[in-house]
Amino acid sequence: MKRAVLVFSGGQDSTTCLVQALQQYDEVHCVTFDYGQRHRQEIDVARALAQQLGARAHKVLDVTLLNELAVSSLTRDNIPVPAYDPAASGLPSTFVPGRNILFLTLAAIYAYQVDADSIITGVCETDFSGYPDCRDAFVKALNRAIELGMARNIHIETPLMWLNKAETWALADYWQQLPLIRHQTLTCYNGIKGDGCGECAACHLRAHGLQAYQHDTNSVMHSMKVKTGLR
Repeated sequence: MKRAVLVFSGGQDSTTCLVQALQQYDEVHCVTFDYGQRHRQEIDVARALAQQLGARAHKVLDVTLLNELAVSSLTRDNIPVPAYDPAASGLPSTFVPGRNILFLTLAAIYAYQVDADSIITGVCETDFSGYPDCRDAFVKALNRAIELGMARNIHIETPLMWLNKAETWALADYWQQLPLIRHQTLTCYNGIKGDGCGECAACHLRAHGLQAYQHDTNSVMHSMKVKTGLR
């Protein structure tokens, strides 16, 4: 039996990964992390989507210790979420240091317990907002450390790693779930479901990608299929 553990936030990327994983695995176990994030609505959205789409299980893990250690506009109400700024440089205030290190490590422990060989995460290097823990090199390095530390082959899958946001929309459309991804997921840093606030960087990336996909659907769909090997 093919079994996977999916790091699930209820956002566009992880929900697209869930939609695809349900077609490719016999069982998908979703793990959502409560780290004291300011947009806590994502936990409720993730819970509803996991049930609606048919995940085998959905576990919400309390990792609020991260909130005490990681200073970010996503963990501190007194740090404003910045509006999208194309001229911005350096790490954005929305970066939560250590988040993916912790999430993937805990997902690996859960995968060990449920006898899953794969961990799926929606991180993406193409549109990664400068987050160092979304890079392919990081994922591969952590994957190697996990395998060494657990003496077991557990592969971290990153199906969106080389897709841009337009191609991620194409992937959702390929699995016939674009309306659900657009209207029922929560990507916005200000916690607004669907199209979001329209001002933060996450909303900009999401909207820009959708516009690009709608503008040239056939070309973007073809590009997505070439990168993913789907037919």
